[in-house]
Amino acid sequence: MMRFTTYNVDMVLGDNMHFLRRFPDKYFDLAFVDPPYGIRQDGHRENDRSKLAKSKDYDKSLWDQPRPPREYFEQLERVSKNQIIWGGNHLIDLIGKRSPCWIVWDKDNSGNFADCELAYTSFDTAVRKFKFRWNGMLQEDMKNKEQRIHPTQKPVGLYKMILKKYAKPGQKILDTHSGSASLTIACIDLGMDIFAIELVQKYFEDSVERVERHLQSISHDFQGKPKENVQLRFFLI
Repeated sequence: MMRFTTYNVDMVLGDNMHFLRRFPDKYFDLAFVDPPYGIRQDGHRENDRSKLAKSKDYDKSLWDQPRPPREYFEQLERVSKNQIIWGGNHLIDLIGKRSPCWIVWDKDNSGNFADCELAYTSFDTAVRKFKFRWNGMLQEDMKNKEQRIHPTQKPVGLYKMILKKYAKPGQKILDTHSGSASLTIACIDLGMDIFAIELVQKYFEDSVERVERHLQSISHDFQGKPKENVQLRFFLI
């Protein structure tokens, strides 16, 4: 367990269904997940779309994953009070529920990349749009440019914007497809507990390194208190 003043971070290598079946009902305040969309996209296929720089090429065995089974979404709803699911437009038949509240991520893109990404939510509020540039080598915060380590990596800054709207410090967040650990870092900065699961060992190792570097780079927690008593706990299932 990563003990960061008043909250915890668990980073897990293993099958998310192994854990979902074992969590009690409504254990998490929010499940914020980015499962495979089943659309077979990677850096190699995107190379011809980028006009500014060549897209990073990822190992096919690490990104080309099918959509989760329907049971995954059933368990996700069971173990969490609310859900935000990236790729909802590709997964809605498996989610099996309607929602008035969709998140629209305006990526401020150019060229042939998708203009936006959509996330299904279980919240009973209006559609919300978040604008955060994520266009190849161009990013919203160029002074703190993020290194990409995963083909579907999303920016930490975007996650912070969304979490501030839909979660509160001290709440428990679940991430079943941790990938680059962007959500984990956002939770660290905002003072939220997170249980983050990753299936692929390479991404797990890279994301652990990323989180460790982030912890080393900050000196205070989200309340402005000095960072202290940091402990790391990893599960290998």
